Amino acid sequence: MSLSPLDDFPIHQAPQVMRHVATSDRNFYDRYYFNCHPGSDELMLIVGLGQYPNLGVTDAFACARRTNLHRVVRASRELGPDRMDTTVGPFRIEVIEGLKRLRVILEPNEHGLAFDLTWTGTIPATLEPRHFVRWQERVVFDSVRLAQTGRWSGTIMVGDDEIPVDGWQGTRDRSWGIRPVGEPEPPGIQVKNPGTFYWLYAPMQFDDHAILCIIQEDDKGRRVLEEAVRVWSDGREEEYLGRPGYHPVYAPGTRDVVEATITFDKIEVRCTPILPVHLMVGTGYGLEPDWKHGMYQGSEPVVQGVTYTLPEDAGRMWGMVDAVGRFEYDGQVGHGLFEYWALGPHPSFT
Repeated sequence: MSLSPLDDFPIHQAPQVMRHVATSDRNFYDRYYFNCHPGSDELMLIVGLGQYPNLGVTDAFACARRTNLHRVVRASRELGPDRMDTTVGPFRIEVIEGLKRLRVILEPNEHGLAFDLTWTGTIPATLEPRHFVRWQERVVFDSVRLAQTGRWSGTIMVGDDEIPVDGWQGTRDRSWGIRPVGEPEPPGIQVKNPGTFYWLYAPMQFDDHAILCIIQEDDKGRRVLEEAVRVWSDGREEEYLGRPGYHPVYAPGTRDVVEATITFDKIEVRCTPILPVHLMVGTGYGLEPDWKHGMYQGSEPVVQGVTYTLPEDAGRMWGMVDAVGRFEYDGQVGHGLFEYWALGPHPSFT
């Protein structure tokens, strides 16, 4: 046990030094997620940075979808003793004003993607319901997350093009707790699980408010997690919208959503994904066996870049989709994240 700079702050939650978390579960994580877009199909940038204290690793990624290119930069290093150090190779995140303003940076590098962006929240950061899932005997999810819509300023470099960012939209979240990370574990009794992940995550930004919606169901169609609140930019109390319903329309023969309706007690939101980004391709969310979030990449820092071209590499593009979403209800039009995945059996596919 050894000290770190965090131990000088009065924030301890357990009889441990701050670099050690209160659980010994290998899958404990602490992560940032951001997306940035102009509310069109021009470009979507997704950025993540995570720490995995019980694995001794921190890593980061940025993924940009622009026209037919899917470009990823990713980096990993040993976590070390200082959890306030958010640099990972060319990446870093600076908290300018907690829960309100952050700076997200990817320094120029050889992989054709860089940015210097400042985030300003447009609604209060909002705590979502706790996410708890036990499969057989194993707790696989036990986490909490805050969500926020906001605006961006700064610049993005894609290839040789410098793109000014002024008032672009986006959503972010901060989550921490337990979820599968790192090298694969022996499956054991988990081989009996159906492997279903039926999911919708849709934070929507309108002129003076946001709607935050989550739906997760198991292979029988039972709700595992849900959220449905309207959050006002002026800080008024959150409004519970009632149990959400999700009605997607898929492209024939696929599970690619072309449009959807989300229903609440008193309103109905029409959703259109306008720029899909396959979040899991190249970023560490689980498709590549040699690069997963929290996976140890060695004692020296590692920075990599991968680029795919559509439609030539369309066969690689599967898994969770993070799309720029257009949302319409009661004459209002907004944009945000339309994130979905339909994996495995579910009553809607029988």
